[in-house]
Amino acid sequence: MDKRFDWSLAQSFLAVAETGSLSAAARRLGLSQPTLGRQIRALETALRSDLFRRVPKGLEPTEAGLALIAPARAMAEAAARLSLAAAGQDSGLAGTVRITASVVVSHFLLPPVIAGLRRDAPEIQIDLVASDSTENLLFREADIALRMHAPQQEDLIARRLPDLALGLCAARSFLDRVGRPADFDEALQIGLIGFDRSELMLRSMRAMGVAATRDSFPLRTDDQPLGWHLIRAGCGIGVAQLRLIEAEPEVERLLPDLPLPGLPLWIVAPQALRTTARIRRVWDALVAAFDRPPA
Repeated sequence: MDKRFDWSLAQSFLAVAETGSLSAAARRLGLSQPTLGRQIRALETALRSDLFRRVPKGLEPTEAGLALIAPARAMAEAAARLSLAAAGQDSGLAGTVRITASVVVSHFLLPPVIAGLRRDAPEIQIDLVASDSTENLLFREADIALRMHAPQQEDLIARRLPDLALGLCAARSFLDRVGRPADFDEALQIGLIGFDRSELMLRSMRAMGVAATRDSFPLRTDDQPLGWHLIRAGCGIGVAQLRLIEAEPEVERLLPDLPLPGLPLWIVAPQALRTTARIRRVWDALVAAFDRPPA
């Protein structure tokens, strides 16, 4: 091996190995594809071995590449822990906090919280990642996460917040036209907005003893923000978070005694960052916003 080997190239190698293509790895790392390609070639030259082979779907590691994946991941984890430890020593309030939350929470619930932070702590810069995937907090993909499930990684601090309550609802204009259902069977007769490919809503209805199928929904979408917009537009009856319903005067809650399960909510951050002043400030603001029932 060339003694001038740059160990920082391991990050580029790992990104290509995990994503299966230069383009996807470049997006992950924030690099151009040609730059990443040069880094991979430089690593192969230093190791005097081909690390990837071309396949119809992109790139796959050779035997030599497969042997490097575990050490490269160990290096990445060590670098992440080093970065977290260093960041945890920052006692200043000024700086960036990266928050990740689901698309619905990010679009409809977080903006007022962020507005309050911008007013009360303008020295804190906020990166907001609206994503329904799970970001790796130990790799600094986010500093604070609002998640619908308990964290599985170690070295994280987490707090269970009150569930996000759900309710059946529809636009008042729609209900004025078709009438207000007296029970869930009548709501089904009027027409529910359901999911397309996801079976989450069907499973919940079956748990309630309702023998529903995909055809029970005359309008279907898996895009939850779009589902809320369809409800507001008067396209049918749907299920939404109570915080959204109660903040929208043109939408009316229906059958408030209907036993709908809530959405679990956790706030999570790396243990090493919890005492950082700006992380603590944003954490406290998020807890204050979600640790109480809807207004």
